[in-house]
Amino acid sequence: MVAAVAYSPEQWNNFFVLVGTGSATLAGLVFVAMTINLRGATQDATHRFRAINMLSGFTSVFVLSALALMGNQTYLTLGIEWLIVALLAAAVNTNGYVQAFRLKSSLYALSRFRMIGGSVCFLGQIIGSILLLVGYPAGMYVGAIALIINFYFFVSGSWLLVIGAVQTSDKANV
Repeated sequence: MVAAVAYSPEQWNNFFVLVGTGSATLAGLVFVAMTINLRGATQDATHRFRAINMLSGFTSVFVLSALALMGNQTYLTLGIEWLIVALLAAAVNTNGYVQAFRLKSSLYALSRFRMIGGSVCFLGQIIGSILLLVGYPAGMYVGAIALIINFYFFVSGSWLLVIGAVQTSDKANV
């Protein structure tokens, strides 16, 4: 069975170092940006949940990368780890959108494209991890591609968060 073959981190080392380092760095930048304009980020439910989604998304990429770089793993082990991380991140992301819509704050800042796109990316990671679990190493590629595309949503969402928080803060100060 292919899943019994040891996962070869040397084949994926550079990928996980790149995305893990990038996600940790970007999470830190988002955290600093939100700290500078904390009022704008917390006054509006859309911005508050977007902050949670972006930070948890970047954190999930970092955690996944750290786990993937651990030695002596099999595809099965990595599949289990990736599935748990992706399910948790997807749950946080989905809850954030549901809460933002429910609270009806800055609905203009909520996009169905972003909601569906990010959800599809998390689904891709979940499918990739399940493929690893059932013995298909190609699941690494499915999950990795979904993770890369999801980076678009994390980075652009972070920018929207910073801009939206500043606008909310400016309106509050008027």
